[in-house]
Amino acid sequence: MVLCILSIIITNIAYKKLKLYRYKGTIGTLIFILFFNLGGWLCLINNATLRENYFANKQYDYLKVWVKDEPEESNHILRFKAAVISGYQKDQQIKLSGQLLLAVRLDSLSPVKIRYGDEIMISAKCVEVEPPYNPAEFDFKAWLANQNIYHQAFIDQDHLIKTGKNNGNPIIKLALNLREKQIGKYRKLIKGNEAFAVASTLILGYRTDLSQETLSAYSKTGTIHALSVSGAHVAIIYVVLDFLLLFMNKKPGLKIMKLILICALIWGYALITGLSPSVVRSAIMISILITAKVLSKNTNSYNVLAFSAFCQLLYDPFLIWDVGFQLSYLAVFGLIYLQPKIYHLMYIKNSWTDKLWNFTAMSLAAQVVTFPLSIYYFHQFPIYFLFGNLFITIPLVLMMYLGIAVLVPWLSFLAPIFEWIITFTNQALRWIAGLPYATFSSIWINLPEFILLSLALGLFIYGLANFNKRFIFSSLAVFISYQILVVHGDLNAYHQQKIIFFSLRKNYAAAFIRGKETVLVTDLKATDKNYNYFVKPALMQLQIDQISFISLKKDTIVGDFVLKNNQIVFRNYKILLIDDRLNDKTLKGNGIFSSLWISENTKFNLGRLSSHIKYKNVLIDATNKDYKIEMFKKVVKNNHLDAHILKKNKAYLVQLTQ
Repeated sequence: MVLCILSIIITNIAYKKLKLYRYKGTIGTLIFILFFNLGGWLCLINNATLRENYFANKQYDYLKVWVKDEPEESNHILRFKAAVISGYQKDQQIKLSGQLLLAVRLDSLSPVKIRYGDEIMISAKCVEVEPPYNPAEFDFKAWLANQNIYHQAFIDQDHLIKTGKNNGNPIIKLALNLREKQIGKYRKLIKGNEAFAVASTLILGYRTDLSQETLSAYSKTGTIHALSVSGAHVAIIYVVLDFLLLFMNKKPGLKIMKLILICALIWGYALITGLSPSVVRSAIMISILITAKVLSKNTNSYNVLAFSAFCQLLYDPFLIWDVGFQLSYLAVFGLIYLQPKIYHLMYIKNSWTDKLWNFTAMSLAAQVVTFPLSIYYFHQFPIYFLFGNLFITIPLVLMMYLGIAVLVPWLSFLAPIFEWIITFTNQALRWIAGLPYATFSSIWINLPEFILLSLALGLFIYGLANFNKRFIFSSLAVFISYQILVVHGDLNAYHQQKIIFFSLRKNYAAAFIRGKETVLVTDLKATDKNYNYFVKPALMQLQIDQISFISLKKDTIVGDFVLKNNQIVFRNYKILLIDDRLNDKTLKGNGIFSSLWISENTKFNLGRLSSHIKYKNVLIDATNKDYKIEMFKKVVKNNHLDAHILKKNKAYLVQLTQ
């Protein structure tokens, strides 16, 4: 990296003399390598686990930490990120470093109040964040690792003591306190809970009270960006400020005053939203743009975008892995590069129709460039995104202006109008989301497919924009490669035959899959959050479109699947079910089974199995208590058999032969 820096310095000094402008590509690559190495170096020096005094390297009796973000409460559980200050071991205080995710079970009668920056003492055993145990399950461990958090702790309120000190950043503390006061004002002015939740999210970026139904409506219509305080919101504020202060453009001195005033108001708004990364990015961009404009210097939008990203990544290099950060910058890039090209495809004389086309071009540009990343992360695509975005444009502007206005005491009478607009918008978006084929869901693409799709899209857009046939044909070739992978995946899905025994916390689930159909043996319902978190993603990834829910308690025959007399037969795989129905019984007879499935804390003694009953391995599900699991493990070990525990272990996958 030092060599790269020296090379760039020498290059800048001798740029004209040596006519190095002839080698722009090489110099650009050199600069790219420099910043790539700089990013890697920043990530390494910020990785807490590489430090000698990382708190998880040893066990401590007590830890002193401070609350690093705004705590969120749900079902009497308070969750927040905490930065470790020091640890106590045998009355000795040791300076430590690192972060952990802390969950506190609150006392329902007298819950403790914890705010950002509070210093607290905790008595806790920190554990490493668990990896995903089931196929396609959300990787919570990787998500936290991208925020430089690798351990977590769960404690009762009684094991926590506030020291009375506050170590938080005073600016962030001020921002969060300001936002809390504004949320309190909304709570008094807005009667409906859903309208209050949307107002708090839309204007202030406070998402705790937002319902899943509303989130789903915005997501299915491609307008979820409206609920994320971001560049669009800051741009709306800038437009009205620029218009109101238009009279200050007459003199250079007034222009500078206007610049300072607009920047101050924009950063003031960023402050009351809690300084979220998307708002900070937008504030940085707009501040640079209007500064360059006032000082009469040429501005390059791509450089401004890159500079704002550089500033944020310099402060927190792990932001590069944040999905919101990635989508936000891609969308802005689409607006800068692609929107003008789409807009100029049509010339419209009528001013109002022209504005409508301009908004349409903006929506298309943002959606096109973020399309591959959106389906890679969220596995769905809103069909009516254009309709949804055109509809929400005017309500969003009105909600932004009214939402800020009602926070002013003498304008609070506008609150009923503000609430009505929110309610109307929500109802309209729910109607759009309820239209036939509103969204393509269960779209799963793997990393190679994502790379090929993104490359094909990029080459195609660049080829069309520059009328370059080579790029267009190259994009078609890459897209064909992408389609080959997709078709190959579809063929595999049609011919797949497998069994997945899922790893759960207190339940059981096993999917008997043939093609795109499955018999799901489980005690979970389709509406259960454990089903949606741990089971459904795997079925979606495998392109399952027909699911038959059945219970172990009821004999059932579905196609090749047979559940009868505590036995399961699927294709050439046979399972003997050992549950509470076999308590104090002795199983006799002959039989060769692929697996024993032990469930529901059965009292059945495996020694009571007939010597003529043979089995290859034992599956112990999570309906068994921990002490029972340990007992069964010992029995299995003594009999020199394989056992797979379906709790805090990887799911058990069986590939069946054709």
